[in-house]
Amino acid sequence: MRILRTVRTVAALIALALCGPAAVNTVDAARAKATAERWQGSPQERAWREGFVPLQSLALEPGRAVPYWALVSAHNGAWKLGADLPSRPPAPVRVRWSDGSAALVPLVSASVAFARLRRPGYDEDASCPAGGCRVLRVVGAVQGKTTMATSRGPITVPTWEFTVEGVDEPFRRIAVDPAAMSRPPKARSWQRVYSYRVVADNELELQYGHNPCTTTHGARVYETSAVVVVDVEVRETDVEHCDEMLHTDPVRTTLDRPLGTRVVLDARSGVPLVPGTEERQFWSEPGWNLLAS
Repeated sequence: MRILRTVRTVAALIALALCGPAAVNTVDAARAKATAERWQGSPQERAWREGFVPLQSLALEPGRAVPYWALVSAHNGAWKLGADLPSRPPAPVRVRWSDGSAALVPLVSASVAFARLRRPGYDEDASCPAGGCRVLRVVGAVQGKTTMATSRGPITVPTWEFTVEGVDEPFRRIAVDPAAMSRPPKARSWQRVYSYRVVADNELELQYGHNPCTTTHGARVYETSAVVVVDVEVRETDVEHCDEMLHTDPVRTTLDRPLGTRVVLDARSGVPLVPGTEERQFWSEPGWNLLAS
């Protein structure tokens, strides 16, 4: 039997006793049920469980030794090729997940990876100085390796590492062909719960977003044999001024049985959540294309 359960604080119980039952419970139950049914058996679920779904940009974060001027130049696409790069892709490689499953994936050539690396970024605060950006002159490329986050857990993948004249650390990009990957699911609506961690066999701690002018009334859980749909009830408080800044906080909830291999979904956006992180999952936002990054 599928159950929607509300975990409430003592203050919330008192408020409900004074105000009567909240009609929002039925609405949230219907939304959670629809979220679960939309996910189960979908192509997105199959890709998430069985495919290669990246949860990070293919352009890797530069190391700390990369100077600020180089970061600004890279962001603005101020590249210049000062050497011939390999134009033939390396042989496909086999990547392995922690459960023992594996996949043979194609790689792109250094020249293709560089063409994608040199695309300008989107940060308006990182524009070139008045005199123009200093050019990043690429003088070589070698293969390396990195750990990559995917929906099935971390895996080791090849990279292309580009040497830039005058910069001590290389700029790196994952060498796996994006054609071998599936796009992460996109949010249908704004996201309330961003991530979770398992604190006991049947207890989760959720990281959720809210503004400072709200009161949290607890977490809701809707369970099936394949998914756990989560939400947090947050209500506006009557205040005169509010800065509307996003805050993230933890809240705990108890499941009917251990989570196991079930996927945790945010009820509002419909996106699957990644365990063990407190960061907002920007890959799930509309318009964010990891495979083009």
